[in-house]
Amino acid sequence: MKFEVHITGPSDKKLRTVELEREADRWKISLDGQQVGADAVEIDSNTLSLLLEGQSYEVRITPLPDGVLKLQTGLQEFTAEVVDPRAWRGRRHGALEVEGRQQVVAPMPGKVIRILVQAGDKVEAGQGLLVVEAMKMQNEIRSPKGGTIERLHVKEGQPVNAGDVLCIVS
Repeated sequence: MKFEVHITGPSDKKLRTVELEREADRWKISLDGQQVGADAVEIDSNTLSLLLEGQSYEVRITPLPDGVLKLQTGLQEFTAEVVDPRAWRGRRHGALEVEGRQQVVAPMPGKVIRILVQAGDKVEAGQGLLVVEAMKMQNEIRSPKGGTIERLHVKEGQPVNAGDVLCIVS
């Protein structure tokens, strides 16, 4: 599979060509035509442990309703947008919607200022679940899938750390 991806980081925006090929239980990865030594393991829902050219990274991935992926590693945040419309754009939520029970986690430290759903509520993929205030900005946390709110783990006014489980959607 070959993808063109716009990666936007703190200081620049690049168009990269990413090619993935499955070899037994591993992926063969090329970036802009160059072979990359990489290994990836999913350690939690929407969280990967990556080994790239001998360096280790933990990457949290948040699919946004417009087809963009928000990637966080350490204190850095990037966005990735797949250019091929057949792969992502045309499907919108269908391509982004994950399966199974999903933990919704805080993307950064902050305070829960508003809860938009209750346990037992039916939600759509991309629907706002709660609002977390971080660095004087309000961030609406959205559902990664359509389903039911199984459990809320936070209350309004509660401080949260990056990676804390906010709720579960099943």
